[in-house]
Formats: sequence, C-alpha cells, structure tokens
Amino acid sequence: MKEITVTVKFKEGLHARPAVKLIKLVNKMSSQITLSKGGAFVPANSITAVLGACILCGDEITLRAEGPQEDEDITALGEFFAGAM
Repeated sequence: MKEITVTVKFKEGLHARPAVKLIKLVNKMSSQITLSKGGAFVPANSITAVLGACILCGDEITLRAEGPQEDEDITALGEFFAGAM
C-alpha cells in the first residue's frame, strides 16, 4: 500500500470537471485507489463518493493505492494534483 497527501489546487475544488478527470485516470489504473479528506477513505472511482467528500481548493487529501502497480499509480496521482488546472 502506498499513500500520498496532496493539497488540492483546483480553483473550484474537486468538483465536476476535475472530479471526472480524476475518475477517468483512476479507472485506467490497476490498483485500488481511495481518497480521504480527514476521515474515512472512499473509492476514488465513484463520482458520488468524490463529490460527496466536498473537497475544496486548499484542502489536503490523502490518496491510497493498493495493487500490483501502486508505485506507478501513486506517482501518476501526485502528478495529476501537481498539474492543477
């Protein structure tokens, strides 16, 4: 299991467009990806779970990857959040 904590830099937070882009990225990964905003982890491939987490610009979230390519997947997730729109 690999974990990374990132600060959300999307000006509208993790809503609509960035959430869909995240889900599309996660769906291409072989690892199980979950995310958390100061609480329980939710599946990062579920639009209702991602939007329900109410993640705003400036929030810190933790992403967790569990699977055969967790190193590559966690790196790709870090790059996704580093390259904020």
